[in-house]
Amino acid sequence: MDATRDRSRRGGQPSFLELYTPKLVTVLREGYGLRDLRADLLAGLTVAIVALPLSMAIAIASGTTPDRGLYTAIVGGFLVSLFGGSRFQIGGPAGAFIVLVAATVADQGIEGLILATLLAGLLLIAIGLLRLGTYIRFVPYPVTVGFTAGIAVIIFASQIKELLGLTLAGAEPGPLPEKLQALAAALGTTSLPAVAVAALTVGAILAVRRLRPGWPSLLIAVAASALLAAGLGLPVETIGSRFGGIPQALPLPALPEITPARILAVLPHALAFALLGAIESLLSAVVADGMTGRRHRSNCELVAQGLANIGSALVGGICVTGTIARTATNVRSGARGPVAGLAHALFLLAFMLLAAPLASYIPLAALAAVLAVVAWNMAEKHEFLALLRASRGDALVLLATFGLTVFRDLTEGIVVGVALGALLFIKRMADHAGIEAGLHESAALAPDDRADARGAEREDYDAALASDPEIVVYRLQGALFFGAASTVGAVLDRIADRHRAFVVDFSAVPFVDSTGANTIAAFARSADRHGVQLYVTGASAGIRRSLEAQGAGPPRVRFRHAIAEAVAEARQEAAD
Repeated sequence: MDATRDRSRRGGQPSFLELYTPKLVTVLREGYGLRDLRADLLAGLTVAIVALPLSMAIAIASGTTPDRGLYTAIVGGFLVSLFGGSRFQIGGPAGAFIVLVAATVADQGIEGLILATLLAGLLLIAIGLLRLGTYIRFVPYPVTVGFTAGIAVIIFASQIKELLGLTLAGAEPGPLPEKLQALAAALGTTSLPAVAVAALTVGAILAVRRLRPGWPSLLIAVAASALLAAGLGLPVETIGSRFGGIPQALPLPALPEITPARILAVLPHALAFALLGAIESLLSAVVADGMTGRRHRSNCELVAQGLANIGSALVGGICVTGTIARTATNVRSGARGPVAGLAHALFLLAFMLLAAPLASYIPLAALAAVLAVVAWNMAEKHEFLALLRASRGDALVLLATFGLTVFRDLTEGIVVGVALGALLFIKRMADHAGIEAGLHESAALAPDDRADARGAEREDYDAALASDPEIVVYRLQGALFFGAASTVGAVLDRIADRHRAFVVDFSAVPFVDSTGANTIAAFARSADRHGVQLYVTGASAGIRRSLEAQGAGPPRVRFRHAIAEAVAEARQEAAD
């Protein structure tokens, strides 16, 4: 009751504590019992089983070592659940970051990657504290589908070498066309044992999901492949043969080398990490909200993601974000709150402390098969095809984002996709904005004026109000913003000196930006020069303030509540 009263005093705005209180605190305040703890521990164990092979596979595909994926899931996942604004979010390394992380490692090395992750954490905290999380949600749906499908293609392409056990003449190229050329040239080195292990892993994942949907298909498939490869002595690369195994402890926190030149060098990578991390995390939180009917705190979630990235960087981990697949698994497993995420991190830590030597036997082809299945699932094939059929505009945004993500750069794909989506939205809004006149027959619009005004729907009013040819009534329809201002202005300018009084009705206008207000102000000045009185009716308080701020106020403009009131006053003045 007190919080509600305080919010009322602030004009409905939530307080800082309401915005940034972690969901863990909220859950504990609501009452948390032994039954809740038992459900969260079971859900945490289930998610940890899924995250174990996935974290290592993502780290390897990103050009780092598998232990860094585990560090990320343990430390980053724990901090996301501890400070996050979502009850069910599971943090850790994500497939969406593979491309960005691999590019950063190739460009700046591991130290540069860690510094970029640290800076990305600081940027995410700043974004959250500036309350910009709300705006991240405005990324158009075709953009998210396009870059997700593009990432899926790149992830799959990055795993072809391990799936086939190829031996390349040099380093594997980063750009997709060059990569495919290099892989095609190395097809003669295909390893049949690696292909067999990869095929077995994919087959086992699909079989377990079909026959026993509740079982951990990824872990079962990877364990079966490791047992087969070790038992038969198959000549395939494993985590042990390439990386020497996994440490049995977390490293002590340490800062990377930080210099002004180093910061400038990695800043573009950090910005890309922060942008994608914010989008991916909030999308994951929205998915969890849709599954549970709960609501997350977006800005609190971004601050938690920032802290998680800083924590991951301090122990040598990679980028942390909310992960949709693991978060959905958490919800389906019966999680009650953030304790499940904390438990998932602790179960992964227990594996590292007790069973890390077993990871040495995992074939790299098996982990590549896991990522191939992940890429297939994340491609959003049905959504992609549906958007292609939806409209030309949506198809353009989708294909531009997808093409740039695959062949150019992920960040470039997002930026161009959002820009195209914004332009299309502006075009659609402008198409639905219009102006229509209610006139005596002798004062009707010229043909070109009617063309500019078409598409608007006039509000019903007494036709007698427009019976005087010297008093014209116009009704604006839709938002009066920069995209529609020129059309409205062209109509008004052509009739500025034709009548004794103008009534412009704003009752169907939801908002006016500075460009639209300036258009009305320019018309008011023109009308004033010709001795014509301008009335504005139906304007909300906010619209009136916008108009007055641009000079469209008294005495040039008279504000009235209704059309009838303005017309009656104009007639009275004419009679006097």
